Formats: sequence, C-alpha cells, structure tokens
Amino acid sequence: MSSDLIDYFNKSPRLGVLSTASTDGKVNSAVFGSPQMIDENTVIAATADNRTFANLQENPYALYTIMEPGDSITEWKGIRVYMKLKECATSGELLDMIRNEAAKFVGEEGAEMIYAALTFEIYEVRPLVDLGQGWEKSI
Repeated sequence: MSSDLIDYFNKSPRLGVLSTASTDGKVNSAVFGSPQMIDENTVIAATADNRTFANLQENPYALYTIMEPGDSITEWKGIRVYMKLKECATSGELLDMIRNEAAKFVGEEGAEMIYAALTFEIYEVRPLVDLGQGWEKSI
C-alpha cells in the first residue's frame, strides 16, 4: 500500500459510508465525511452518540466505503476499507482536536455534537468493484 491510497482516502471533498453491525446482526450504514487515514494502518473518525457509536461498543468491526460514479458499474471507482476499532475516546486531546477542526466547517454547535473520537486499525482494503485489480491489503 502506498501514499496514493492515503491521498485517495483523504481526498476532499468526499463522502463515504461507514457500516457497522450490532452483536445481534442489525446493520447500520451512515454517510461520514470525517474519517481520515493518518498512516497506512490507521483511520481516525468522529461520531455522535448514535447507532454507529452503539454498534461499535458491541462489535468493533466496521467498513468504510468511498464511491465515485462512472458511466457503468465497472467504471465506478472507489475502495472498501475494512477496519477494527482500537480506541474510542469520549474525552481527551484527540477528541478536542477533532472538535476544533469540525467547528471550522460546522460551527461550534455542530462540533459539540461530536461525542467520540474513534481510532481504527485497517485490516483489509479492497476495490469498490472487485475485478481482481486495484488496491488490496490483507494483514
């Protein structure tokens, strides 16, 4: 994996979908713009006190999907990043930094809705449409 993947993941503007599941298999998918890949093994993100947060407390596995439309499904671009939650902070330096950055875009009131800073370890990266090519990583 290279800095190309990190650059692609962190490209702005972009939105992706963060999918999580509870221990009883109830799935939640939510649009997220906050995840940032800080190195080739780590993603940080922010969340409110919501279904995503609740699911991650029960089941630490998540999938972040970034999609870019193409003329046909085989021409769509994107990645699927499989992750495991390593740390969840509801206070502290990382959460304060994320809230301060968010306030620049969503205002103080929006930033205060951020309940937790999440740190994920990446364990696999696959292309959006898996035709045996593109970024791949398995640990």
